[in-house]
Amino acid sequence: MTRNAVPGRFAGRVVLITGAASGIGAASARRFSAEGAALMLGDVNAEGLASLVKELDSTGPVAGRTTDVSSLEQVEALTAEAVERFSRLDVVFNNAGIGAYGKAPDLDPEAWHRTIAVDLDSVFYGCRAAIPRLRASGGGAIVNTASISGLFGDYGLGAYNAAKAAVMNLTRTVALDHAREGIRANAVCPGPIETGLTTALIQNTGIMESYAERIPMGRIGLADEVAGVVAFLASDDASYITGAGIAIDGGVTAATGQPNFTRFFEGG
Repeated sequence: MTRNAVPGRFAGRVVLITGAASGIGAASARRFSAEGAALMLGDVNAEGLASLVKELDSTGPVAGRTTDVSSLEQVEALTAEAVERFSRLDVVFNNAGIGAYGKAPDLDPEAWHRTIAVDLDSVFYGCRAAIPRLRASGGGAIVNTASISGLFGDYGLGAYNAAKAAVMNLTRTVALDHAREGIRANAVCPGPIETGLTTALIQNTGIMESYAERIPMGRIGLADEVAGVVAFLASDDASYITGAGIAIDGGVTAATGQPNFTRFFEGG
């Protein structure tokens, strides 16, 4: 589903997306394609990536490259191929990510290092590879996937929290360092979103009941809803926005975490 697309908004522009084969990445690829962009897509899931490239081929220019974003060399190769194929680079969406559960004393150090590598190192690699190419194109936009888990803590998600908080502050620093070059950097901070990575959460009745209690809008979000914000931040409509982190969470982070007093005082 691609809702509210703006036809032609990215005509003549080249967009690179990591973690593109599913979830928010795939929804964003569909959104950018519907708005006229040429796409360079990367994902470690070769089969899923090939399927998406085939799907979007009839819409506009698109290419895919199997990429492990925890590898500097592979991210560099993905970015170089985008320019080789399409002659420029205008937008980079550093989106790939994973999670890991475990309290600090119990978390396998390998799981910690893998989470940091995929969620944080990849964003550094993506920015490092992209900025010279964006500069050569006369400027552009970087959008990074952080999380509301990078704004506050979660029980048992120390590795994920640490990585996403670092993504948010790296985004701010990149925005400061390159604003005068016409390069903007912003982050999306999703809350609970219905994707393949959250399937186990969605299938857990207790977790969903807890979410229903905590999300003011009363539902989890859709990947397409995040894709719309990504496209906005990458577009000229956001030309004076840089260094921002946009929460896409149904209102979760609008609350302090205290009890819903209306239920006690008004029966709401």
